[in-house]
Amino acid sequence: MTKLDTNWYASWFDTDYYHILYKDRGYQEAQDFMRQLVDFLQLKKEAKILDLACGKGRHSIYLNKLGYTVTGVDLSKNSIEKAKKQEKPGLHFEVHDMCEPYHENFDAVFNLFTSFGYFEKEESNLKTIQAIKANLKPNGYGVIDFMNVEKVIADLVPEETKTVKGIDFHISRWVENGFIFKKIEFEDEGENHEFIERVKALHLEDFKKYFEKANIELKYTFGDYHLHEFNVEKSERLILIFQ
Repeated sequence: MTKLDTNWYASWFDTDYYHILYKDRGYQEAQDFMRQLVDFLQLKKEAKILDLACGKGRHSIYLNKLGYTVTGVDLSKNSIEKAKKQEKPGLHFEVHDMCEPYHENFDAVFNLFTSFGYFEKEESNLKTIQAIKANLKPNGYGVIDFMNVEKVIADLVPEETKTVKGIDFHISRWVENGFIFKKIEFEDEGENHEFIERVKALHLEDFKKYFEKANIELKYTFGDYHLHEFNVEKSERLILIFQ
């Protein structure tokens, strides 16, 4: 069995290398998704949104530009430190463990870009779902934007190298014991580095079981950022909207 730090996400996400490797993530696609999502949910401009596992705050910042009061939370102190540089009235960032309820209630709680399923213990996934529910106002919406694991596994690229800012990131991927692993190896300034990402291969039925245990109703399921119908074989994403 593959061994790794059980809190790998805290150490890896806190490095500058994480942000270098993923610097080209689709900002326009993310913004289009946010617009479509808030329109679909019919969120009023005075609505409060919690961006759960916000990273450096790209979604939070854009949601605030759309007129919403946004709180972004993340376990990564480094990411929150960077995000706090963008703070202003109506936009706040804070270090917080998403397994625990935040101290406010919101009209919507967004967990975006596969920021779920990192935990070693199964109970932590359920605790996160329960925490989201605890943070929702009456009739508020929770949203989890996860990968479609069936398609991800079918299309898995076992080995590749990405060169970003002069650093060759050697990436390998595999499936083991119900988790999808990604190992990132690289050398920089004469020092070798290795990090391993691990995300639980959660299917739609797994989420339905969490929701049943948490007494949550799944309202809508979409398969991409344009909110098209979910197709287990073809969809890139698994987007879950619940109350």
